[in-house]
Amino acid sequence: MQPILTDRRGTVRILTLNRPAVRNALGADLRGALADALQEAGDDEDARAVVLTGAGEAFCAGLDLRELERMSGRSAEENRADSLGLADLLLQLATFPKPVVAAVNGPAVAGGAGLVAACDLAVMDRNARIGYTEARIGFVAALVSVFLVRQVGDKHARDLLLSARLVTAEEAAAMGLVNEVATPGQALAAAVERATELARNAPGSLSMTKALLAAVPSMSLEEGVRYALEVNVAARERDELQEGVRAFLEKREPSWRS
Repeated sequence: MQPILTDRRGTVRILTLNRPAVRNALGADLRGALADALQEAGDDEDARAVVLTGAGEAFCAGLDLRELERMSGRSAEENRADSLGLADLLLQLATFPKPVVAAVNGPAVAGGAGLVAACDLAVMDRNARIGYTEARIGFVAALVSVFLVRQVGDKHARDLLLSARLVTAEEAAAMGLVNEVATPGQALAAAVERATELARNAPGSLSMTKALLAAVPSMSLEEGVRYALEVNVAARERDELQEGVRAFLEKREPSWRS
């Protein structure tokens, strides 16, 4: 069984976590396969956006607990290497040059909820639940917390991490963790629609905007403005801007180059 299924809807590539028997738990093989699939999607000039979802009834149950149990007897270096795999995957998602939309079709728990926080947008099935449950088993949601705080702010992050509770789609939307609540069974369709809308925009502009959003929050106000100034200047010099302006004035759809 392939750990990642790939599909195409127009300019959107769909990546499906495919370990339904274990609720798409993030074992090492699945993490590696997802990293490879993202790399392929990034290299695909015809794919302008990505949707991430899960096979079966769950989005993702987080780290594979049986693998985590086996890691308990290993050295600090071995545990660090395994943690690095997840850290790199979350960074790859968050810094991916194309828009990534999570289609949360079912429960998204612990590391699975971390995947959601690392995506640009998220659409969540009304019947799904999401939560950072690591504290229930004596673990720490260390890596995913970095992305969660950026998404929902300090108070909501403290609530989710310290309570380790699962929340409804409506509460997740109110916190800003997801962007849209979909009718049951329609999360994927709604996410593809969102991704298709994003994919209509200039690919270079989207990539530069994502880099800007990743960099600015850690800067001081002055640093942020100076960084944004350089992005503004670079954008003015791109052929995309000229094409976008011409298309607007000529009342036609722009022809973007990858």
